[in-house]
Amino acid sequence: MAAVTNLEDSNSPDTVAAAPRAGKSAPTIYDIAEMAGVNPSTVSRALSKPGRVSAKTQKLIEDAAATLNYRVNVFARALPTGRTHTVGLIVSDITNPAYFDVIRGAEAAAAGEDYTLMLAESAESAAQELTTAQRMLATVDGIILASPRLADPEILALAKEKPVAVINRQVDGVHSIVADIDAGVGEAVRHLALMGHTSLAYVAGPEKSWMSARRWESLKARCAWSGLDAVQVAAGAPTVEGGRRTAAAVRASGATAVFCYNDLMAIGLMQELQLAGVVVPDKISILGFDNIFGSDFTTPPLSTIRSPLREAGAEALARILADLKGAGSDGAAEPLPTELVLRGSTGRVS
Repeated sequence: MAAVTNLEDSNSPDTVAAAPRAGKSAPTIYDIAEMAGVNPSTVSRALSKPGRVSAKTQKLIEDAAATLNYRVNVFARALPTGRTHTVGLIVSDITNPAYFDVIRGAEAAAAGEDYTLMLAESAESAAQELTTAQRMLATVDGIILASPRLADPEILALAKEKPVAVINRQVDGVHSIVADIDAGVGEAVRHLALMGHTSLAYVAGPEKSWMSARRWESLKARCAWSGLDAVQVAAGAPTVEGGRRTAAAVRASGATAVFCYNDLMAIGLMQELQLAGVVVPDKISILGFDNIFGSDFTTPPLSTIRSPLREAGAEALARILADLKGAGSDGAAEPLPTELVLRGSTGRVS
């Protein structure tokens, strides 16, 4: 009889389960009903849609569920609806602090809508990113790709399966959450021009990074407007070590100021130049992008362009949920604001 009860309960959208208790099978809503002294159907209503039973009965059922350590089985609940109330978030590098706020923003937005965020990373690999996304499709209601390395057709193919939003990327036909790069870059170029700089170098990020290319385009345009020379040095890994490896190319460029693809590369570049006896900012000014946690821990503190990372995570999650509710829009999201954060790594040309 117990086996039949468990099978019937597992097919219910209101299934509740708990971790097995030292060799015992996971309890069911029938166990809650017995403890609370009510019918199983009453337990089902109380757990799936609170408010459909009296406050007294609701309290009895919740107390019994807590005592038995019950948990909703989201996969059984998804059987009749196809919804698991989970959203996947894939980041290109879990160790990059730039994603901390993206994750926090998406997580807060998900929790507010009774959704769970499933996190994975692609390790800067387009192939791994695609494999991870395809595996996620079976268990999540939508996917957020943060700084994806996939090609546009691959992203569009994923979007045909489940709602998809991309951060730091523009893909026509897919919810695209991007920052207003021109605003922050424009502020930075004007500041450097006022400081007497006439030549700027850009340390690029990964070759497949849409955002790296976009930042270079913006920098070139702003420099042309202000009458400054701009040159791009070899692309590198978006890490501290990647920044270190660009130091020789930066010195060879002759530039008096350097923009780096992100703060991690800027920190690595600064450290390597200082080891070579190059004083920052007396001999060269350095700026990063993103304003990550710790960007002001360097000596001198890093000037950077703040990206709206937390806001981007929240907006991407909101776009996914809007699609799931049938209220989604195909229009591109308004660019999120950026701003220049001046610290000690930029100064006048000596």
